Amino acid sequence: MTVDIEVPDPPDLSNRGMPREFEWQEETLGAEDFYRGDIEDLLQDGAWQEGFNEWVEYTTLDEEHVDSINDQRLFQAFDFYWDPSEDRLRFDAPRVPDEWQQEHPIESRDSITRSLIAGELADLGHAVLEVLEGYLDRNDEDSDYGWGADTYGTRDE
Repeated sequence: MTVDIEVPDPPDLSNRGMPREFEWQEETLGAEDFYRGDIEDLLQDGAWQEGFNEWVEYTTLDEEHVDSINDQRLFQAFDFYWDPSEDRLRFDAPRVPDEWQQEHPIESRDSITRSLIAGELADLGHAVLEVLEGYLDRNDEDSDYGWGADTYGTRDE
């Protein structure tokens, strides 16, 4: 299903704490920079829009569902970061509040659940992450974003 909706602004990654799914490893202690500023630049320069548009082509959600998610600012709650312990890009999808379904009843023939929304948000995160990884692959040399082997270490693929 293709949803006809304006792409929301990419998430603002500034002033974020430690990623939700991240655990410090002994070898990464003190590596407090998750390169969110660089990633945010890539998101603003097109990675978010590309990933969002790809996701929209395959989502099972309709416009009303996507508008409701946008109204809850769940798209803004995404966190993309460089994981120094795994030497790779990662993301944390936003958590859908328990009371979301009661607060945002959707008048449609299909039932929308928190787990469906969570799954769709995870799919969006994966789509955007793949675009970001593509940007990194194209920018093997140091770039305006600071991406490159010298900045992030070597990437084994």
